[in-house]
Amino acid sequence: MNTSLRELLDLYGLSPRGTRKDWNPVEERLGTEVPQDYKELVEAFGAGRFDAHIWLLEPQCPNQAYDLEFDNDGRMDDLEDFWEMGEEKPAELDEAGSRLVSWGSTPSGEVLYWLVRPHQDPDRWTVMVNESRGPRWEHFETNCTEFLSGVLTGRLRSRILASRLPAAEHEFRPVAAD
Repeated sequence: MNTSLRELLDLYGLSPRGTRKDWNPVEERLGTEVPQDYKELVEAFGAGRFDAHIWLLEPQCPNQAYDLEFDNDGRMDDLEDFWEMGEEKPAELDEAGSRLVSWGSTPSGEVLYWLVRPHQDPDRWTVMVNESRGPRWEHFETNCTEFLSGVLTGRLRSRILASRLPAAEHEFRPVAAD
């Protein structure tokens, strides 16, 4: 278990669920592998909300609002349409073949992405945050679990997510509790 995941479990006073997923069909449908830290995060927590603000997506989630595959279906095409209409494309996507894969979001519509670069190992993917219904982007040179532990503890600050994090009290609500 990675250090950031252990920190998150301690922060929320939880033990890992111990759920194992068959990631091969998920990765086949997504057209890419996903990072190991994300796999461990999903297997430990499952889909749900951190501090009533960050939704963690999980593949094959019965609630489509939290389903990784459903959330990514057509998302990159939609972003490309916005950029073709004149919205500024993040410079991090200038490299041919780069793309974004969403792994989280917020109730107000911000989206958390992996920056996927061609031929880059998924365990080296970094995090991008896009504001709700707007052109602002942030890039964090960290994986998703390090990003979560950082913003939820206040060690890492996001200008886009800043108004709600870190929360005074920490609560993880699994999808089943919604």
